Amino acid sequence: MRKILFGVILTLACILIFNYFFEKKSERQQLKESSTLIREQINNVGKLIVTEGHFAEVYKYEDVKEVLGNLIKAEKSALVVINADVDIAYNLREIHYEIDSLNKVLTIKNIPDPEIKISPDLEYYDVKQDYLNLFEAEDYNLIKEGVKKMLLNKIETTSLKTNAQNRLLSELSKFFILTNSLGWTLQYNEIPINNISELEVIKN
Repeated sequence: MRKILFGVILTLACILIFNYFFEKKSERQQLKESSTLIREQINNVGKLIVTEGHFAEVYKYEDVKEVLGNLIKAEKSALVVINADVDIAYNLREIHYEIDSLNKVLTIKNIPDPEIKISPDLEYYDVKQDYLNLFEAEDYNLIKEGVKKMLLNKIETTSLKTNAQNRLLSELSKFFILTNSLGWTLQYNEIPINNISELEVIKN
């Protein structure tokens, strides 16, 4: 009787030990698969053009050159009509993140700053120049720099950047949905993200 009882206990112990190691192996496999899935999700986002805009503006360029001290003033000026396309993009291939498989945590460390691409088409009107102050290549470079500065200031007064940030949050919400479905935690630096609305912390 004792032999039978001992055999039953030994069999149960073997089954329990087998199940324990099998479950551990299965859990490790699931963690590995989850980590791989998260990495693939991040890599698949790639470079995202989040918003586009168009500007039509007029820019006035003026330059005064003093000749012979201040006895003679040679002036030149031009009106520049600008039609510019603007793209604001986040290159999410440059996102910095850490995956902690043991604790099931995806940490977003840093989001790259938005890239602002301005493609202006310039047309010159009412060009005036003095023989002593002619238009040169440097003037056209100064005009391009002035146009770019003006457009950057214009962008700040529109909703383009806000729209771009909202699109960014929409893409990042995919990370939250994925981690949440896998039983993982998403956090930005040391701040846990418990729901999609808390992704606003990334925008700030």
